[in-house]
Amino acid sequence: GKWIAFVKRIRTRSVLCLYDKASGREYPLFDQLIKDQQEAWAIFGVYPGFAWTPDDSHIIIYGNGKIWKVPVRPSAAPVEDAVEIPFEVTVNTRVAETVRFRNDAHTDRFIAKVIRNAVTAPSGDEVVFNAIGQLWRKALPDGTPKPLTKETDRLYGFESEPSYSPDGQKLVFVTWDDEAMGSIRTMDLKTGEVQPLLTEPAIYRTPCFSPDGKWIVFLKEGGNSHQGYANCQEPGIYLIPADGSAAPKLLSPQGEYPQFSSDGKRVYYQKGGYLFGSLVKKIESTDLNGQDKKEHFDGKYTQRYVISPDEQWVAWSELYKVYVAPFPRTGQKVVLTSATKAVPVAQVARDAGINIHWSPDSKTLHWTLGETYFSDALTDRFAFLEGAADSLPPMDTTGIAIGLEVEADQPKGMIALTNARILTMESEKAIENGTILVEGNTIKKVGESVKIPSSATVIDCAGKTIMPGIIDVHAHSGNFRYGLSPQKQWEYYANLAYGVTTSHDPSTNTEMVFANAELIRSGRMVGPRLFSTGTILYGADGDFKAVIQSLDDARSALRRTSAFGAFSVKSYNQPRREQRQQVMRAAQEQEILVVPEGGSFFFHNLTMVVDGHTGVEHNLPVAPLYKDVISLWAETKAHNTPTLIVNYGSVNGEYYWYQHTDVWSKDRLLSFTPRGVVDSRARHRTMIPEEEY
Repeated sequence: GKWIAFVKRIRTRSVLCLYDKASGREYPLFDQLIKDQQEAWAIFGVYPGFAWTPDDSHIIIYGNGKIWKVPVRPSAAPVEDAVEIPFEVTVNTRVAETVRFRNDAHTDRFIAKVIRNAVTAPSGDEVVFNAIGQLWRKALPDGTPKPLTKETDRLYGFESEPSYSPDGQKLVFVTWDDEAMGSIRTMDLKTGEVQPLLTEPAIYRTPCFSPDGKWIVFLKEGGNSHQGYANCQEPGIYLIPADGSAAPKLLSPQGEYPQFSSDGKRVYYQKGGYLFGSLVKKIESTDLNGQDKKEHFDGKYTQRYVISPDEQWVAWSELYKVYVAPFPRTGQKVVLTSATKAVPVAQVARDAGINIHWSPDSKTLHWTLGETYFSDALTDRFAFLEGAADSLPPMDTTGIAIGLEVEADQPKGMIALTNARILTMESEKAIENGTILVEGNTIKKVGESVKIPSSATVIDCAGKTIMPGIIDVHAHSGNFRYGLSPQKQWEYYANLAYGVTTSHDPSTNTEMVFANAELIRSGRMVGPRLFSTGTILYGADGDFKAVIQSLDDARSALRRTSAFGAFSVKSYNQPRREQRQQVMRAAQEQEILVVPEGGSFFFHNLTMVVDGHTGVEHNLPVAPLYKDVISLWAETKAHNTPTLIVNYGSVNGEYYWYQHTDVWSKDRLLSFTPRGVVDSRARHRTMIPEEEY
């Protein structure tokens, strides 16, 4: 009871130390330890367990892959006569087959999976939606999607977020151009004529007609890192006459997704964001003068509320799934979630749904998931409604395929890159003066003596080195935001400038990243070939978490992301091994790769490898690794993405570059990356001793 043994960091070494309780003095005892976990989360402790012998004469501790018996001898220097306790363990372990499936990087044509902003015509005979940067219309149920506007009308940029007038004669939508900024436009659906309603530079969102068609309510955004912050003063919800005869009037400086009440005298709006927003979303309303504000309902884990046109019903997404219930009218704010008991609640979408909207008579709900369009009548969900069947049908899991087939962008012609120093994948030796012949999107020949056809365009690359494009399998390229896609995204250009030609983003906003991936694939946006897991299967708390308590939950979560084009998912902080195994079982069935978040949890990492995960994202937090870990891992096909910028159990590699280079003066970087992003991280740099890296 006189001494306390503990491990502390002394410069770069982890050292077993003694603390004299009587005097308060410390003594270094043994320094042949592995690196402790002070830079990691250390939920399992900062160092493996150790113990005193019963007679207090020795301490038994792990270090450098061995077990040591260390004599307790307080002195100014660590002891040198510790005794190794030899041991060996023979282990027979069953490992699951590593999940790996082939996916084509390129096809000549593809089906657009990201159907955004879908709205059904009041007549119910067509749907208008956004895909690959423009608006399309599809006759229901089996029409072929066609562009809504003429090519000459699309000179003002990307088209998004359409909404029908109540009589179905007009459509209002927003546009975005990186230089001219946004506008609100209306279209006469009979003539196809497009008219500007509001063209003052701003970021406009989600316009919506009043019930009588005389007014339009919309959101003006406050700016973001892709569309900028200029002309974004006084953001909020605005009201404007549908004929543009008066200037917009601010109704509320906060809120989004505005919609009118059934009598057109109030405007409802949501507060708390959408995905990656507040845990609790709220619905409030105001009159047409921005006065008499009221709170109606809110809910934890909800993502998007949509009130029916007759104000009798509410539909919402909650942890991705879609529910519907009667509008609770109590005169004060109430809670409305899937767990609410005060009103009947029914689930309408098995896996997930976006673009939730109502029919004009408020009797049918519509939504989409990926490229599939769904509809569900209230009488199919509530037995007490007039017209409901005695036995309610199961939820629709088939829907209607939108079926928008898009031609993938491919260059045409032939290019010869001559006189270049060429690095190849075949040898460590460079081709010092060679030629690369490219036809279309295929590298045809590489070598010192390549015959160049007369039809080829020749580019002299003397003094240049050409290398294979970098495939970055763990890169976050700015798609956590939810909203409009820019025409040019600076992260994509910066990656291309440094040689990244293919990127895989293992944690982001599903809808945004796959929308941009399809824009790139179709040639409407410039960027590396883009793949992603979409939104992570998050096991901790958040409005985007994935609740997995069964194999069916796992199957549903994987269907949800693969509907948008994901061939991989990221299992992130699912705390129990059985949950992670359920994801793996579902992934085997659906042929989806699973790249889990390593999370700086050594024990989680090893069970991930054993259980068949495709790989582990981020490095293991323990170093060095010994025969037990290496031989186990080697018997699988699991990979590891070390992500040296994020470095578990040590100093993050990002800061190495700030310390060793003047990042803020790199012209190539600053050509595409906002200076504020670079300067705020790089100029006020923290210097640490070189050996800490």
